[in-house]
Amino acid sequence: MTDPTAFGARLRAHRERAGKTRPVLGGLVGRSAEWVKALENGRLPPPRLPMLLRLAEVLDISDLADLTGDQSLPVASVTRAGHPDVDNVAAAMQRTAVPVGDPTPVDVLRGLVDQAWTLWHRSTAERSAVAAVLPGLLAYGQRSARQLDGLARRQALVELARVYHLAQLYLAHQPYPELVWLAADRAMLAAKDADDPAAIAVAAWYYAHVYRGANQVDAAEQVLVDAAGLVDPAASGEQLARWGQAQLGIALGHSKAGRAGKAWRAWDAADGAASRLGSGYAHPWLMFGPAACAAYAVTIETDLCRAGEAVRRADTADYRALPSHTRRAAALIEAARAHLLHRGEVAAMHLLGRALRESVDTVRHHPYARTVALELSNRPGTVGEDARELALAIGVTG
Repeated sequence: MTDPTAFGARLRAHRERAGKTRPVLGGLVGRSAEWVKALENGRLPPPRLPMLLRLAEVLDISDLADLTGDQSLPVASVTRAGHPDVDNVAAAMQRTAVPVGDPTPVDVLRGLVDQAWTLWHRSTAERSAVAAVLPGLLAYGQRSARQLDGLARRQALVELARVYHLAQLYLAHQPYPELVWLAADRAMLAAKDADDPAAIAVAAWYYAHVYRGANQVDAAEQVLVDAAGLVDPAASGEQLARWGQAQLGIALGHSKAGRAGKAWRAWDAADGAASRLGSGYAHPWLMFGPAACAAYAVTIETDLCRAGEAVRRADTADYRALPSHTRRAAALIEAARAHLLHRGEVAAMHLLGRALRESVDTVRHHPYARTVALELSNRPGTVGEDARELALAIGVTG
């Protein structure tokens, strides 16, 4: 049995290394600052496996032994599920030689990339849908970016960056973080080579995701601030959307770090941009718009441990206004996280069930959904039954 005092010392060391206060850490795992303090002081025994996994994810600990002092257990082996087609996508990502063949005309390439993004948003098994087309799209984009000249080459690079963004989304929440970083890096390189400020702004949004996932929130903010400065929100609706999305990314970083004032100032800027685009606006593939801002407000309130406000926002959000199965599923998972912070287990399981109906893939690969299914499966009554059904549906075993 893990010694509570030794466990508490390790938890505190990892928390301080990650630069998180007790309220921030508690909020990110759905507990209070006092609970974290009691763990660190050895007044509470170490939590059960699902909560240990949540702590490890938040603190960027790859092996649970670093936290518990017990036998090795890779965190990703439980919290992250590999997709069966990942080897094909990885091979296309990692090749160094440009595939042979003629370049794809830019208008054709753009149409193919648009179709792939439509697959991602409209499918209830989005990873399986795009895995079938990603290797080919990467080949077309790489070939065109290498062989075309002038404006056509820059336009091909913009499309190649969009393919890498899609690859990053496909690879997210799988046990291959190096591939996620590779996708983000390749996308930013393509956008910069294209010398396209709007493409760089989007690449920054996706790069910030991997920075925040690695607990590098200041690096995430910097890349977004730099990119937002490259676009003119007064120039066009497209630039306004990309500027607004950068502000939204800045808000998410501040909320994860527990900086409430800065988080809400950035969110207000994003929401203002979304409002200027129109009440029913949603970017055709980024999905930025008023509904996205409302959904991310739930995440911000939850990260800031404002349980009542998080639930209020979750219960008033219009999830159907998000024209994407995967985005609706992700937003519903965040709503479940808000309700669990408020001790609303029944509501949380209902929301996770709704998320599963929107997108099996999104729930199956979401670390929070996986750990919650494990944690609540031992509860008595309806909550436990629903959690066990969820765990079975997404392939989680404890």
